[in-house]
Amino acid sequence: MSSNVSREKQITKTSFIGIAVNVFLAGFKALVGFMSGAVSVILDAVNNLTDAISSVVTVIGIKLAKKKPNAKHPFGYGRTEYFSAIIVAALVLTAGITAITESAKKIFSSEIPDYSAVTLIVIGVAVVAKILLGTFFKKQGAKYNSDALVASGADASFDAIISATTLIGGAITMAFGFSVDGIVGVLISLFIIKAGIEMLLSAISNVMGNRPDAEVSVGIKDAIKEINGVRGVYDLVLHNYGPESAIGSVHIEVDAKLIAEEIYAIVREIQLSVAQKFHLFITVGIYPFNEKYADLRDKVDKIALSHEGVIQTHGFYIDEKNKVFSIDVVTDFTVKDKDKLRDLLKNELNDVLNGFTVNVNFDVNYSD
Repeated sequence: MSSNVSREKQITKTSFIGIAVNVFLAGFKALVGFMSGAVSVILDAVNNLTDAISSVVTVIGIKLAKKKPNAKHPFGYGRTEYFSAIIVAALVLTAGITAITESAKKIFSSEIPDYSAVTLIVIGVAVVAKILLGTFFKKQGAKYNSDALVASGADASFDAIISATTLIGGAITMAFGFSVDGIVGVLISLFIIKAGIEMLLSAISNVMGNRPDAEVSVGIKDAIKEINGVRGVYDLVLHNYGPESAIGSVHIEVDAKLIAEEIYAIVREIQLSVAQKFHLFITVGIYPFNEKYADLRDKVDKIALSHEGVIQTHGFYIDEKNKVFSIDVVTDFTVKDKDKLRDLLKNELNDVLNGFTVNVNFDVNYSD
């Protein structure tokens, strides 16, 4: 069984467990809520039902994500998982906004809910169930790299807090004879809205494209550096097409004296190594290293790194015939005016490379 199939089956299995638990809790809470007239308990039940729907959306999302690539979508449908997370977030937000509206009305109502010991026991059991479910979802989400499961786990943990708040509100009503039901309902609604916003922002961030995980990017670079003939690794870029699908590009520095066949052998070894270890295809660009320019390179590197925000230089190249010099400069995101920095570097490098046309190109610090 392939890892992809196993991942799909485990996420689906976990989601179905969540659906069963949440439907069961929603039914019991709704029954208790209607019998006692407690809006906070009813809203808690609605929240559980929303969680069940979220798990259904997660299952649908991962099924669609496994569709094979085609002419229209050559990189597959992996990002469908991220859109399913957006749908889940929208459902949670809708539930939260509706809940806060109804709870606010309840604050000004004179009606006191009829809580009982059985009611509080049911809510207490729900707290324990949600803590266990949240922990299970988070572990499975981390294990199988599923943002949707991690989000569901976080949501379940919030639900435990919500149910505990409902429990406290019920205990206060029973002990002192006045209702805090509307206030508790508003607090629950705020928790739901907060969770929805966080889930939405996380999903949108994934769609927009995040910085690669440091462990992955460093691991890829280290794997490439181990290959014989590679002097340096630069410009790693990874494009994510879903939790289990990515392509990338990288530049390597090799001896300028190598012929095309020798360079091709290095490139093929890199591609095979990265594919086997990290399950992604990577294209490889080349920077030549010429030993006779080593001292000059050190001087240029020292000049560039003396400027604030400059992280690295590479792509050092001299065309003696046409009197052209080129270098790539990597800056961090604190550098706002790159045109100004380019002019400064050109002026300083012209003193070192007298008579050469100096080209300074900026690279983005895409990965660690």
